[in-house]
Amino acid sequence: MMDWTDRHCRFFHRQMSRHARLYTEMVTAEAVIHGERDRLLGFGAEEHPLALQLGGSDAAKLADAAAIGEAFGYDEINLNVGCPSSRVQEGRFGACLMAEPDLVAACVARMAARVSIPVTVKCRIGIDDQDSETDFTRFIETVAGAGVTTFIVHARKAWLNGLSPKENREIPPLDYARVYRLKAARPELTIVLNGGIETLEASAEHLQHVDGVMLGRAAYQTPYVLAGVDTAFFNSDAPPLSRGEVLERLV
Repeated sequence: MMDWTDRHCRFFHRQMSRHARLYTEMVTAEAVIHGERDRLLGFGAEEHPLALQLGGSDAAKLADAAAIGEAFGYDEINLNVGCPSSRVQEGRFGACLMAEPDLVAACVARMAARVSIPVTVKCRIGIDDQDSETDFTRFIETVAGAGVTTFIVHARKAWLNGLSPKENREIPPLDYARVYRLKAARPELTIVLNGGIETLEASAEHLQHVDGVMLGRAAYQTPYVLAGVDTAFFNSDAPPLSRGEVLERLV
């Protein structure tokens, strides 16, 4: 969601759902530590519940960035282990870290030791030739062993060599069943499914097997789908704003 879910986009989305959890763009730990924090991390109180998504592979820097995020008032710190872009790989973060589960475990353990809010992980079901169910299970078990209890899983593998980020969102086949099996095998974990989900009807079907659903592209390609979320999933009686009311508030 880089270059998409900035504070203006999140305010827009919040007008359509009071309860859905929103996520920031991925921000590198280095940027949080050394950059313009108010610009990178600032948000409005109406955006809660809100998670800060971090990128990085240096445990000490990620811990510092997580602590800064908590001080800003975020409700969750999420480590991105799913982004397949070449720029991200060059920085040794994103999906390439799925090849290093011990490093990811060390990072999240260090982060969790510094904050009192949840530290979660967003990942793929595999990368390149390291994409068997055994590889995926090993990654989850290693990171869960470091204390992570919530995983947001994009149900596609990522080809780090040969496919662009856009192609990695579309070409590798979706394998929802693998994520379902993870939840069945590890019922104590909170498993959130991501990837190719476009409607609330499809979301409801997935929720028969997992704990949550994340909408990515659908949230900005067909944003008004969010207007039905509170009624469908959070037992809300409040009528959603009309499209016109949403736009008036955004202006």
